[in-house]
Amino acid sequence: MRPTYRRLAATAAGLVLLPIALVGCGIGGGDTDEPAKPARAPAEEATARSRERVQAYLDAMAAKDVAAGRSQLCALLHEGFDLGATGPNGDFADHFQVPEAAITDIRSGPLGQEVSVSVSVAIGKRTVARPLVFTVTRDGSDWCIAGEAPGGAVVANPTPDGLVPSPAS
Repeated sequence: MRPTYRRLAATAAGLVLLPIALVGCGIGGGDTDEPAKPARAPAEEATARSRERVQAYLDAMAAKDVAAGRSQLCALLHEGFDLGATGPNGDFADHFQVPEAAITDIRSGPLGQEVSVSVSVAIGKRTVARPLVFTVTRDGSDWCIAGEAPGGAVVANPTPDGLVPSPAS
């Protein structure tokens, strides 16, 4: 009995599809002993990375660690930061302290994640609470702070002049 053309074609097609079927079943494929790690959703990752960057910047402000603060910024901001960070109105100026800083909100904005914060700045015996908004964006494969601007009111019980009395030592 001679094999017919159709039988040969069917056998050849089966042999060609066999490796694909085996890989699909996990036989002959890569290492399948480790479970796949679920990927973090893009919005969730953006929120987490933005929070990390801004919190690191706030911590650097409180510690007066200029290098740590600079490292949280996008490269385009480094020159301006170097010129003003320790100046009279800079975030790292010697004449004031940051007794309290907290992230109050994170939202998606037109230029990246907008992270709202409330920062208390102590100058002598006076403490002033100021809202700020940091814009955090992705720069290549990393996240960085791309901007800082005055924010909306976030102070819970401000005094009429915007000052918050500092606690007695």
